[in-house]
Amino acid sequence: MVTHHDVLTWDLERCVGCQIGPKVCPKEAISHIDGVVENGRMVTKLLVDVDPDKCIFCGMCVEMCPMRAITLTLNDEPYNPVIEYEAFPKLMKSTKFNKDAFDFGLKDFVIENCSANVISYDAERHTMKVDQEHCIRCRQCEVASNGAFEVQQPWQGTVLLRRELCVEGCLACADVCPTRALHIDENGELVHADYFCIKCGACMQICPIKAEWEEYDIHFESQGVIYTRTHRRMTNADDLPVLVERWRVRHTPVESASWLEALAKLADEKASQVEIDRKRAVRRKDLILALKGGKSHVKDHE
Repeated sequence: MVTHHDVLTWDLERCVGCQIGPKVCPKEAISHIDGVVENGRMVTKLLVDVDPDKCIFCGMCVEMCPMRAITLTLNDEPYNPVIEYEAFPKLMKSTKFNKDAFDFGLKDFVIENCSANVISYDAERHTMKVDQEHCIRCRQCEVASNGAFEVQQPWQGTVLLRRELCVEGCLACADVCPTRALHIDENGELVHADYFCIKCGACMQICPIKAEWEEYDIHFESQGVIYTRTHRRMTNADDLPVLVERWRVRHTPVESASWLEALAKLADEKASQVEIDRKRAVRRKDLILALKGGKSHVKDHE
């Protein structure tokens, strides 16, 4: 009699082949499939491969996937063991809409700039709807709506773009970016709008200048037990044209060795930093220009 039927589903249309799934997997069941870059443009997208013989259906990749591309069901019902048994926290993330603060003349502009296509207009209720299950918290709606949408991202960190280090003519990072944190503007130039970054790291995966790593041991305590694990750290960060750093993650309280180990894999050595660097303050007009149709929108409202 079959009473326990687990199904892990990976939506390859949503997947961008990022760093997070392979890094967090405790059994190394997830591996990268490299994308193909020709003449500086991505012609075949990054993806991942899952080894069914290694996968234990733990659900870590499901909770951590920034693209909401993975689902896990038990007997056809949504289920995640690491959340159910409190081995992992729930990441604190949200997209809220304030109807009273919204200019509905902007609804098409907002919908067009939803990178995950999860925002729609409910004509019957005269409001905007968000598919929370698949929202990737890119914050483009926040900027496009003049703040009527309020987005909380789980990860805090940075994405750095150093054009002087890029391979000449390469724009592949803009092709793979699932938001408009890196995009090509109307003049064909690579533009950096890091406020929209969701810290997936796909840009680093597609970049022809690759990160180099060294192994090191970490020691951490959970429930009175000292654990030692071997991890990797980047050795050539200063040489990379694009660099994604994850400092902290917002999450519900949890005390678990599995979570501490996963966090050590995902966050870099700035994970203990208390505050985000405010020297790179957000300028609203620059972010508006980074949106689709942003240039026309600015002209219409000047």
